[in-house]
Amino acid sequence: MEYKLINSHTVVDEMDPLDVWDAMQAIPDAAMVDVRTHPEWHFVGRPDLSSIDRRLLCVEWHTWPRMTQNLGFLTDLLDDLGDEIPSRLFFLCRAGPRAISAAEEFSRQMQSRGVNVHCTNVAFGMEGEVNAQGHRGLINGWKKAELPWKQD
Repeated sequence: MEYKLINSHTVVDEMDPLDVWDAMQAIPDAAMVDVRTHPEWHFVGRPDLSSIDRRLLCVEWHTWPRMTQNLGFLTDLLDDLGDEIPSRLFFLCRAGPRAISAAEEFSRQMQSRGVNVHCTNVAFGMEGEVNAQGHRGLINGWKKAELPWKQD
């Protein structure tokens, strides 16, 4: 199956949310890493991957409320992954930038350890770009694509 890459970063590629959904179904060990903050997970919602039996790992890249980088990100993510690191990880944040940074760092760290992981940013994130009125969720992103999600 071939997917359209939206952008290619140094060690991370980027795919549209609908293509991510298709790829996650096609790759048996694929998982998603949601790098947003605890309030975002609870108040905005999280992707629901239960229908395709894939894991969603929620690990903050920046910590609320100061939005400082989570220095334990790599350790936290590796702990959540356990003994087996998937061949493909999809990284998601609100609109893209945090997920790209987290995916690039994770990829670099894994490469330095001799572990090959294909890291992909979910383009436009959970909520997408801001429209002319300053609102998210109306132009693009996971929710706009009407992909499964749930809220606490």
